[in-house]
Amino acid sequence: MPSFFMFGKYSTDSVLKISRKRSQEAIELAEEFGGEITSMYAALGAYDLVMVVSFPDMQDALKFSVSMSKAMGISFSTLPALPMKEFEELISSQ
Repeated sequence: MPSFFMFGKYSTDSVLKISRKRSQEAIELAEEFGGEITSMYAALGAYDLVMVVSFPDMQDALKFSVSMSKAMGISFSTLPALPMKEFEELISSQ
């Protein structure tokens, strides 16, 4: 499955709702769209949250991102990611 990096920014309201329960809800929401959260990190700087996720396609990743924003008040920037080994194989075949 394709991988994506999701960089999240908390709104003032969403910071008040940080909990283990909400993290579990995010995992379950990803599964509803056929995906999984591989890892989840709190971050400092421009973003408050970084997730590595996998979804069947970009459309499902987009649906998950929008659903997360609606349900949790976290805005996301989502980037497709390619494992370095796959990248090197792709480039070396040129």
